[in-house]
Amino acid sequence: MSDNLGIITELLAAQHAGEPVVLATIIKARGSVPRHSGSKMLVFADGRISGSVGGGEMEARVVAEALAALQDGRTRVLPYSLVAPKKGDPGVCGGEVEIYLEPYAPPATLFVVGCGHVGQAVAELGHFLGYRIVVTDDREALATPAVIPNADLHLPGSFADALAQNPINAHTYIVMVTRNVLVDREIVPLIIHSPARYIGMMGSSRRWAETKRLLLEDGLSADDLARVQAPIGLEIEAETPAEIAVSIMAEIIKLRRAPATAPNASP
Repeated sequence: MSDNLGIITELLAAQHAGEPVVLATIIKARGSVPRHSGSKMLVFADGRISGSVGGGEMEARVVAEALAALQDGRTRVLPYSLVAPKKGDPGVCGGEVEIYLEPYAPPATLFVVGCGHVGQAVAELGHFLGYRIVVTDDREALATPAVIPNADLHLPGSFADALAQNPINAHTYIVMVTRNVLVDREIVPLIIHSPARYIGMMGSSRRWAETKRLLLEDGLSADDLARVQAPIGLEIEAETPAEIAVSIMAEIIKLRRAPATAPNASP
């Protein structure tokens, strides 16, 4: 039981860190087998494991199946006979096992760039909605627990440093609510080719036109910039920071819950 407690603790830590992982659990064991029902193992995206479901060839097959599960997000039950290697069995112990694979994708992360009034409101609403909240601002006094108490990660300082500490993945939703065009011009090239599911930028159509002009001058293409949602949020005639946060999160929810067959609608 203590081994399993350690595995569950590692699973929770991986989720908190935004790291994908698969939990493998022996759900049935009959006859002579190396590990019994309830034994658990974690498989990480780079092939690392923690714990064991028996070792040897069987465990290697479980790791391979777990990596496939991370790709498609589907659970699996893997039956193995450990009797006749010449017939393809992964062992000779004499028993049978079934192993349940449960993939855990990284939690949806709301990466809030800019911690002014709107950024604070977005972070608070995102936390209420169950997102992992990461906030950053080069105005270091703003990206703090005192200003945004419900963020999971505060990254004051340069955006390049923040990006190094919180790499973007396909479950990241970037909300740029910065103070001016020059800040946007610096940040967009760092994220435009990332796997982020969403990049939204606050500001009027006129501000986005000016930002876009500068970014095109800097060498980005129109196709690159087409993925930026600007102005950010659904049009609901929002005025206050809280209302703007609602419009932003509504747009993100709409994208996140779109059918998997829709363009750019990966989970």
